[in-house]
Amino acid sequence: MFKKILVANRGEIALRVIRACKELGISSVAVYSEADTDSLHVRFADESVCIGPPAPGESYLDPRKIISSAEITNAEAIHPGYGFLAENPDFAEICESCEMKFIGPAHDVIRALGNKSFAKKTMSQAGVPIIPGSEGEVSSLKSAHEVAAEIGYPVIVKASAGGGGRGMRVVQSSTQLEKAFDMARTEADLAFGNPDVYIEKFIADPRHVEIQILADSHGNVIHLGERDCTVQRRHQKLIEESPSPIMTISLREEMGRSAVEGAAAARYVGAGTFEFLVDSDLNYYFMEVNTRIQVEHPVTEEVTGVDLIKEQILIAAGEKLDIKQQDIKINGHTIECRINAEDPERNFMPSPGKITAFHMPGGHNVRIDTHAYANYVIPPNYDSLIAKLIVSGDDRREAISRMERSLEELIIEGVPTTREFFQAVFKNPDFISGNYDNSFVDKFLAHEKSEPEVKEGLTAGEEK
Repeated sequence: MFKKILVANRGEIALRVIRACKELGISSVAVYSEADTDSLHVRFADESVCIGPPAPGESYLDPRKIISSAEITNAEAIHPGYGFLAENPDFAEICESCEMKFIGPAHDVIRALGNKSFAKKTMSQAGVPIIPGSEGEVSSLKSAHEVAAEIGYPVIVKASAGGGGRGMRVVQSSTQLEKAFDMARTEADLAFGNPDVYIEKFIADPRHVEIQILADSHGNVIHLGERDCTVQRRHQKLIEESPSPIMTISLREEMGRSAVEGAAAARYVGAGTFEFLVDSDLNYYFMEVNTRIQVEHPVTEEVTGVDLIKEQILIAAGEKLDIKQQDIKINGHTIECRINAEDPERNFMPSPGKITAFHMPGGHNVRIDTHAYANYVIPPNYDSLIAKLIVSGDDRREAISRMERSLEELIIEGVPTTREFFQAVFKNPDFISGNYDNSFVDKFLAHEKSEPEVKEGLTAGEEK
């Protein structure tokens, strides 16, 4: 087992990893930028190293500073968390060359699965259902027209090295393809340094369901059920829950088996997430593999009782999984809301600043993962996540009721947040019934925007 782990991240995920290290009896090293001097992950780590200015490229995204920090503190392993360098194959390779254990898959596996078209081909060969589309990258407009004509419109052009909705364009007809193809390639090149794109059949109004897996270096692979991440805005997840409102026992077994077989085919070792689209007929299609811990991992932890961060560390240390597939049970229902420093009234504009008051909800089956506190200053240099509010219940109805109560108790003053947005969502009949797809947020926001106008008209009529 490792004696010391460096956490190459910040915020709530860095604090989450530090907690797991403490419970395993492992010393932890925090790295931090000048903007994060007062962050809780710095306070609670056993050691800390400042790695530079606030700009990510000069701190958290600089492999040399991360490796140097590990060397001077004698850390044996590096946990990358999520974001930043977590899915960077070059960084994983550097760690390996410096004889430091990268807590995640091998660099060649990250590189292979990070290429969406290659990942799709690998999964297809393993028998995992995939969305009809091109076999690999589409390098010319002529080829793009040929592929789109073969699979039929609408289609979606996607960046091979993409993520987060960047380098992605939906095309309804052949007349739109040239512009969408060029824009996707340009955006992919700017965002990822790689202009390659591929084309898939566009699945209208699906649900986004992902399967969590764990795989050790001894050939054991298990899945821990699903998370439903359908409630998104611009491909950014807002609410995650388990089990999925549409899930059946047979579908869970089938999707779980596909994820396990896909992981085995890719020689995957570590914690990972297989993401799928599920259509209205419950057909599911592979999208991608996230080769890291997910933001929403607490949802799975709460319904299964498995500490995913500890399992990551144990697997990286060469331990065998002591959990068998038959040991995994889905107990109750868990929902997570990402509380962000964003202003829904201003198109969810990030709103950094000082938190003047901060009260966390509590009570039975309420968990909150956060690095924030009263008088904490949210820097403008990083993502806007303040906290993850996670609640559990015996069933979905109780979980929704508990989330409503917890959102009411949550107090964050000084900066705009998404709290009130979530309060409105949890009163929405379609959300409550589970009858929604990935267009839910757009429809919900459009309705909320038009609602005041309707009310004003009624009031004026009544006055007359």
